[in-house]
Amino acid sequence: MKIFLIAIGQQLPAWINEGFNEYARRLPHECSLELIEVAAAKRFKNRPVLQQMIDEGERQLNAVPKNCRLVALDERGALWETQTLVQHLEDWQQQGQHIALLVGGADGLAENCKKAAKVHWSLSRLTLPHGLVRIIIAEQLYRAWSIQQNHPYHRV
Repeated sequence: MKIFLIAIGQQLPAWINEGFNEYARRLPHECSLELIEVAAAKRFKNRPVLQQMIDEGERQLNAVPKNCRLVALDERGALWETQTLVQHLEDWQQQGQHIALLVGGADGLAENCKKAAKVHWSLSRLTLPHGLVRIIIAEQLYRAWSIQQNHPYHRV
């Protein structure tokens, strides 16, 4: 199984890439995590934000590899505990389907992405910086995998 993190935004600070890569490289080949960056829409004063989000969402959905189950990272989604993520990870692995985690841009995740996803996951009710979300997701996926493997990384 491969997990794709499909996020709006490119050329983020080095510390974000280093943090994401640190946890992504710890995951084994059979549960790998790959980042796919999609350029943010160009901002124009006379162009409605909603149209910019629609454009981002279309490009984001076009970046999803074939045969992926979509998971929307959405502030209105379900708040998962660590054990809930462990269960989702186990289910995804058993189904043998690749996963695409969709992270929106500065204005949030486009509605077309939310509608396309069957699962909606919220990391927090707080608004988090989009770059930091990448690191949190990578760390939490590594934590869930380490729990599955009885690895000492996660201490209950």
